[in-house]
Amino acid sequence: MPFNFKECVAKNGKTITGLFEIQPKIFGDSRGYFFESYSEKDFFDAGLKMKFVQDNQSFSTKGILRGMHFQKNHPQGKLVRCVVGKVYDVAVDLRKNSPTFGQYYGVILDSEKQNQFYVPEGFAHGFYVLSDTAIFAYKCTDFYHPEDEGGLMWNDSTIGIDWTTVAPDVKPLLSEKDTKHPAFSFENNYFDLNGVWIK
Repeated sequence: MPFNFKECVAKNGKTITGLFEIQPKIFGDSRGYFFESYSEKDFFDAGLKMKFVQDNQSFSTKGILRGMHFQKNHPQGKLVRCVVGKVYDVAVDLRKNSPTFGQYYGVILDSEKQNQFYVPEGFAHGFYVLSDTAIFAYKCTDFYHPEDEGGLMWNDSTIGIDWTTVAPDVKPLLSEKDTKHPAFSFENNYFDLNGVWIK
């Protein structure tokens, strides 16, 4: 199989169901390299039977932090990777009945490793650029609906994402919109275990 699928474990020691770091097999020689970035068959064989409907790409410079984002009634599963550069990518479990509800997992996505991260529906997602520039690409399981956007405060104290450990010399730069997301609360309605918004 040209992919290695690694389950992600939260700080509480529990596996975060549905969240995977994925390492493709890279074939290289003096001329360059080749790898498969996605194969429906191999992903299906690993139990990841999502259907992707939209591909997105962004460019950012060092210190840019984008997050933490989700859609409520049109939740998106995302297969993310850094095509150029390096980012710290983070997902927060917002599924109310999940044993890892309110827990996060972060992974450095590096274009030299070509590793990927699958973030299923029911999570908040964001990333922090560590390299001088980064091109970030991701496949989505639903279309973008701007009126359906939700967000979580990037530096929420309850979640406690440790952004600065991966880049202590960089101060995060956020959009005005991303500075105004609400704090996390265990009492708020978020998603069910299937990633469906709880009204």
